[in-house]
Amino acid sequence: MSGSFLERGGLWVAGQGVLLLAVSVSGLVWHHQWQSLPAILLGALMLPAAAVCGIAGTLALGRNLTPFPQPSSTNQLVQSGIYGLIRHPLYTAVMCGSVGWALVWRSWPALVAALALGPFFNAKARREERWLRQRFPAYARYEERVKRFLPWVY
Repeated sequence: MSGSFLERGGLWVAGQGVLLLAVSVSGLVWHHQWQSLPAILLGALMLPAAAVCGIAGTLALGRNLTPFPQPSSTNQLVQSGIYGLIRHPLYTAVMCGSVGWALVWRSWPALVAALALGPFFNAKARREERWLRQRFPAYARYEERVKRFLPWVY
């Protein structure tokens, strides 16, 4: 693996960790702030959906899996499996799981932190995609075919 922590996008990884810690801890500390069976049920559905998305993304990446947004010189461009539906299934999984967690715990602070992951991952994905276009000439065509986070939507 080449490059330093910062060169590979380590600050993005650290920022993601801070937001995930905020979601997790907030849900446990400030919970049951409202009563809503539909919110709990929606959250309970989002958690396994996030798990499926995350597992599918991890399996499709295989040895290409890295916490860093910048691909290494040994990475291959993966366009199959769930990557044929969305370009960033692991980010989608984290966002979906975080919102699900906040809804199940019924925590406003956790929900705010979870929703902050949306713009964060959008910015991280845009930076990652610049690196991917540099590393893989075929990435530009892939971007035209496959949406970033939600199949056929965005």
